[in-house]
Amino acid sequence: MRANAVAFLIYAVSVIGCGLGIYFTLQAGMRLEPPKLTAEAVVPAEPSARQDGATEGWWQGTRDALRQPLPLLLIQLILIVALARFFAAHSARLGQPAVVGEMIAGIVLGPSVAGALAPGLFAFVFPAGSMGALRILSQVGVILFMFVVGMELDLKQLRGQARTAVLVSHVSIVLPYFLGTFFSFFMYESFSTPGINFSSFALFMGVAMSMTAFPVLARILEERGLTKSHLGSMALTCAAVADVTAWTILVFVVAVVKSRNLGNCLIAIGLLLLFVGVMLLAVRPLLQRLPVAQMGVSNGPTQNMVVTVLVVAFGAGLLTEVIGIHPLFGAFLAGVCMPQGSDFRLRVRDRLESFSAAFLLPLFFAFTGLRTQVGLLSDWQSVSVCLGLVAVATLGKLGGSMLAARWSGMDWHDSFALGALMNTRGLVELIVLNIGFDLGILSPKVFTMMVIMALVTTCMTGPLLSLGSLLRCRSRPVM
Repeated sequence: MRANAVAFLIYAVSVIGCGLGIYFTLQAGMRLEPPKLTAEAVVPAEPSARQDGATEGWWQGTRDALRQPLPLLLIQLILIVALARFFAAHSARLGQPAVVGEMIAGIVLGPSVAGALAPGLFAFVFPAGSMGALRILSQVGVILFMFVVGMELDLKQLRGQARTAVLVSHVSIVLPYFLGTFFSFFMYESFSTPGINFSSFALFMGVAMSMTAFPVLARILEERGLTKSHLGSMALTCAAVADVTAWTILVFVVAVVKSRNLGNCLIAIGLLLLFVGVMLLAVRPLLQRLPVAQMGVSNGPTQNMVVTVLVVAFGAGLLTEVIGIHPLFGAFLAGVCMPQGSDFRLRVRDRLESFSAAFLLPLFFAFTGLRTQVGLLSDWQSVSVCLGLVAVATLGKLGGSMLAARWSGMDWHDSFALGALMNTRGLVELIVLNIGFDLGILSPKVFTMMVIMALVTTCMTGPLLSLGSLLRCRSRPVM
């Protein structure tokens, strides 16, 4: 008891003594201040006016603080991630992949919905000057996404079903590519960006029409339990071949648009081929020998492993950007070159997806939504062209894949299901569209039309698969 009393006494003396010392120091220091100028008498304001002014001053200070770059970015991140998860959860309940909900969340946050319903709040949260940081973060997320896509590419599976996969995938590319190029002939004069020649516009529209979202397709098959089936295996193989082919064509188109002349384009293509050769013949065997590639599942993903794969992914993206192509292609190739061990790839994918898919990719959807202006489609001509793009994209991709699959020996039901799966565009399509928008190939109106097309064709996949299953059940003879 005595010890406690002594401790309390020391505590009280310390607090009171230091407090008095601070007080007398402040009082003495006030004498050092220069004398204040005598101000003229000012008539005091009414109490209500002073109170309003104080309130307005406090709110103005708070609003100015929230407009600083970091607080504003934090507000954007919280809003984007929360709304993306909300729409993704409700999308899954409706039988749609989560990416559909995230795409819709991006459009809702953009000028098409939020900007129309609450223009003042939209201008406060997403001012034009704040888009730079959001764009950079979203691009980092897309680079990591393409790296994971490259890791999910199973080259052994491609060899096992190469003949049918090449036939189906390439028909599903050349037919929509032709239809997209042909449709561009009727869009160019009214909807193209001034200064973009017809060749660049038409070639890019063809690429945009021919894309398939390999990761979204894989998620749909996994959710429906079709991954190990013949249809699922064939769909994954065809989508992988189609994606590799379409991205290769896109690289050529980007090189043509960026170079502006044949000589620079050939140099860029030559450097790219050299880069691919070095990655496959030198970097890939080197990565196979790294200690991180030999670790078992029980070891778990280490910091060294994560740092290694990130350096390779970002370094490859940097090189392709310097060459004049796009960093996404370098990240995709880096993923292909990762060690083939399933344990290694699974652990790396889980570690990266837990952050990029939940946090960075929603930023990309939001950034895309901020560029999408549905209000631009306010006339019948624009609406008709948008509907025409959806019809042409579906006819080329679904119809071409279905016919090619039927010609290769599959029955009509599996052929239709394969065509519906290949018609899935999702996130990969949005990546391609943003590349075209950044290059100035797509005008805001065409960009909006193509985003709607990507959303509609992705939403169609689930219902079309269910319809195919229903028709298959009805066509079976009753025993």
